[in-house]
Amino acid sequence: MSGSHLSRRKFLRAAGAAAGAATVLAPSGLLSQPTKTRDNDPASQNEGSADYTLSIATKPIELAPNRIISVTTYNGQFPGPLIRLKEGERVAVDIRNDTDTPEQLHWHGQLVSADVDGAAEEGTPFIPPHGSRRISFLPKPSGFRFYHTHVRAGANLAAGQYSGLVGPVFVEPKRHAGDYDREVFLTLKEFQPTLSRGGDMAMDFLLPAQTVTALRDAGESKMKASLAQDMPHGYEVGYDSFTINGRMLGHGEPVRVKEGEHVLFHVLNGSAGEIRSLALPGHSFSVVAMDGNPLPKPVRVPGLWLGTAERISAVVEMNRPGVWVMGDLADDDRHHGIVVEYAGYKGKPQWLPPRPFKWNYARFGHPGQGSVQPDDVFDMTFEKQNAALEGFNRWTINGVAYPTDQMMATPSFHLRQGKRYRIRMRNASDDIHPIHLHRHNFELARIAGQPTSGVMKDVVMVGGYQEAEIDFVADNPGLTLFHCHQQLHMDFGFMTLFDYV
Repeated sequence: MSGSHLSRRKFLRAAGAAAGAATVLAPSGLLSQPTKTRDNDPASQNEGSADYTLSIATKPIELAPNRIISVTTYNGQFPGPLIRLKEGERVAVDIRNDTDTPEQLHWHGQLVSADVDGAAEEGTPFIPPHGSRRISFLPKPSGFRFYHTHVRAGANLAAGQYSGLVGPVFVEPKRHAGDYDREVFLTLKEFQPTLSRGGDMAMDFLLPAQTVTALRDAGESKMKASLAQDMPHGYEVGYDSFTINGRMLGHGEPVRVKEGEHVLFHVLNGSAGEIRSLALPGHSFSVVAMDGNPLPKPVRVPGLWLGTAERISAVVEMNRPGVWVMGDLADDDRHHGIVVEYAGYKGKPQWLPPRPFKWNYARFGHPGQGSVQPDDVFDMTFEKQNAALEGFNRWTINGVAYPTDQMMATPSFHLRQGKRYRIRMRNASDDIHPIHLHRHNFELARIAGQPTSGVMKDVVMVGGYQEAEIDFVADNPGLTLFHCHQQLHMDFGFMTLFDYV
């Protein structure tokens, strides 16, 4: 634990096969698209064809030559079809489930009602096996969102977000903003997961690096006590295949660009649990939005870091002609990147590491605390109980694990509509947790002791033994799920519910 510099990713790759877990198979590259009918015909919402149709089924896809895997996908492809919606214009979507198990489709980052949000914990009905469900909602807010399965996987590494059930959504704003020539959507995703024991998650990319001594002492003490009782390290998940848009490097079409173009890249980390990085040699990223929400001002960075379910929209000026590898900063994962090819250039794609940089959320907002103060504060402490559930870690919020044997639990936190709330999060574990709040956006207020304001998100990484504070307005009544977006953590207790009273 403390003092270890072995990344969890490398540890798991070395030891992954030892646990003998099921291997996830993977998504397909078929060019099927969603069925699109009438955009503005109200009758289409209740009768006739839906605006879009998404079919859930298990299909083979080809990640690379001689690497064909079978995985559950939307419309037989990975990522699922890009869905473009218009802000505030009602849409109807048919979801067909051609599998043998109940499914959910979560509209991540959209301010929808609990009955269509796609989380059984909030009361959304399941899509039954070999059944279907039509849903209708008003898309909002504008920006880069996504849709994905929201079922618990537990020890089944072919279920939940270990599968290929991930797809991008772009909600068109009523007014377009930004100076760019075209858009490119990239979905980062791993396949072929395996279970293994332990391994630390690298955190050296995060700033501020400040940790809380009391949190570290408590977490390390509990882990030492567990190991002293001959408990093994709890299971973690590693992967054999890292992809961009479901393809390894060199398989599939490159991103073709022209010198002088300004390309807006919409990047989604669709992983079940990995933190991902992305860089393009000789180029920089001007970040204009996070999780689909515009930043106070564009911020230029040499590369990107994204926790599970985070999205970044960034403009890249194509000013260094050649053939390049756009890929992960980790040497062992970069060969699963994507080729960026300038017009008139051919040859082997090149990689050059960017200058060293750290990822600091506060850099994207205003320095100092915002002027709007919360009406109330919720304190939350996140803790790990090592290997407590048949070898899996149990995760708790304020000492309570979400029950694994029921969907709708008693809400732990109570909201009044229109009030502004602060969640003060204290991470008493050494893991980074990508924390997600359903059906609301939140404003970053403090990151590892550093105050900030102006950055609106729906997922934020909370570093090991660190604190973070977020503010949100209770403006979307109904049960609201709060959880770590790491599938393994969510499945084994790391969830809680808010309700409106």
